[in-house]
Amino acid sequence: MWFDSWTDLLRIALVGTAGYVTLVAVLRISGKRTLSQLNIFDFVVTVALGSILATVVLNADVAWAEGAAAFVLLAALQFIVAAVTSRWPRARSAVTSTPLWLLKDGEFRREAVRRSRLTESEVRQAIRGSGFGDGSALVDVKS
Repeated sequence: MWFDSWTDLLRIALVGTAGYVTLVAVLRISGKRTLSQLNIFDFVVTVALGSILATVVLNADVAWAEGAAAFVLLAALQFIVAAVTSRWPRARSAVTSTPLWLLKDGEFRREAVRRSRLTESEVRQAIRGSGFGDGSALVDVKS
């Protein structure tokens, strides 16, 4: 169907706006950790927040308050995980990955590049993107 009713469109506009404002507020309150330093856990939370917003906006069976509660729940869980992982290294290693040397003393560490499922050109592109040129003069770059 191309169009159901003006009421549905108005609901999407109103609930979408309220959901968006709520999400921004929750993210501002929860701090920068929720959006910065994306490890796999942070990425999953970010995708889940987007999914909740889409569900609240498009599914009339889900109330704005339920979406807001879900936003707060995910932000609280993110805060708890951040607190736990900052205090206990074992918990940190379960949630985040350890850095790998992909390039050291100007030489590619081919085994590390392979284990990371990257190519040398992708590593060079990341180096150029970080402002270090073509990567040929780099020493001790951690990825």
